[in-house]
Amino acid sequence: MNTIVNGLQWGDEGKGKIVDYLTESADFVVRGQGGNNAGHTVIVGENKYILHLVPSGILWPGKQNVIGNGVVLDPVGLAQEISTLEGQGVTISPDNLLISDRAHVVLPYHRDLDAAQEQARGKFAIGTTRRGIGPAYSDKATRNGLRLADLLDPEMARELVSVRLEDANQFLGLHNMDSHDPSAVLAAVEDALERLRPHVTNTIPILHQAWKAGRNIVFEGAQGTFLDVDFGTYPFVTSSNTTSGGACTGTGLPPVAIDRVVGVCKAYTTRVGEGAHITENQEFSDYLHGLGREFGATTGRKRRCGWLDCVLLRFACMVNGVTDLAVTNLDGLDEREEIRVCTAYDLDGIEHSFPPAQRDAWERAKPVYESHPGWMSDTSGCRNWDDLPGNARNYLDRLSELAGAPVRYVGIGPDREQTILL
Repeated sequence: MNTIVNGLQWGDEGKGKIVDYLTESADFVVRGQGGNNAGHTVIVGENKYILHLVPSGILWPGKQNVIGNGVVLDPVGLAQEISTLEGQGVTISPDNLLISDRAHVVLPYHRDLDAAQEQARGKFAIGTTRRGIGPAYSDKATRNGLRLADLLDPEMARELVSVRLEDANQFLGLHNMDSHDPSAVLAAVEDALERLRPHVTNTIPILHQAWKAGRNIVFEGAQGTFLDVDFGTYPFVTSSNTTSGGACTGTGLPPVAIDRVVGVCKAYTTRVGEGAHITENQEFSDYLHGLGREFGATTGRKRRCGWLDCVLLRFACMVNGVTDLAVTNLDGLDEREEIRVCTAYDLDGIEHSFPPAQRDAWERAKPVYESHPGWMSDTSGCRNWDDLPGNARNYLDRLSELAGAPVRYVGIGPDREQTILL
């Protein structure tokens, strides 16, 4: 069975844990989009692993992990991530990690372009991680990008970088930023590229062979639906397709290869960075931060927290074709006497069941809430549906009804065993 795992909010939903849970029965774990602006945290026993580019399946022996063509790859960041994981006792070789030769590369000037573009936006700044992801995807779309296959050819790499820097340096100069020299750019990534070279190959035939042979493939989505460049809260989005369709274009496997889509959401809603967040609630944010929860794995920034937004969840299930819901962080609500759920947006006196496209509508929209009684008991030790308090089960049933998809997995803590399968 081939499974896409996608986030249904603004990222940080706990996809890494769900992928890790599903990996036990998987043969391949594949990343198809995003870059090292994404962060997955996986806790195994007393060990905590933070993954940015390496698929979560790397933590399981005997699994093949693939970084697909749709990823924009920072070679230095990936080489460092591999070294960190190896220092934690994780074995990494071409036997368990392959990288597409068609993956585009994030180079030092992309990070500076990212910062310069944010500066140029002024009050319309998006709040990017400034890791060069957007400019790398922009180069890809305008056919100015460099792929791993290009960079592994030194002569080709120098020629292509030189041409790209003619324009990039001009833009950086307009924003009083230092220009880049082609030799320095290539020197900065040389060691990392050599470290990665044994892993680089044409991954598309390998994945097709696995599919045709009936192997189980898990596609690990990065970020979340509402950071999707087409379906998200534009322009406060990333530069890739974070929805289920991106798993196909980002890996080279066709839609007919997909058997199910697991959509992951928290039992509430969080966001990092700028942009709309209709249910954001400062008291609830302070409560979760006080518990030591909701700090970004990539940036360390406090996440903006709010009640569960089922307007977003309903739309996300629709565009992803979600067959199974995974609800994480249910235990974050254990001590709340009252739990609120947003069922619609009030926009100029009219209730809307789906998110708007107009930018200014997000500023005018007000949440329409319904209230649910909390369960005021610790769920972290629950291991099956019947162990959950009745009010928790009722809350999950209502969530499923509003989302239009069945709940199949419930997360009640960070550890592997703290996952209930329905």
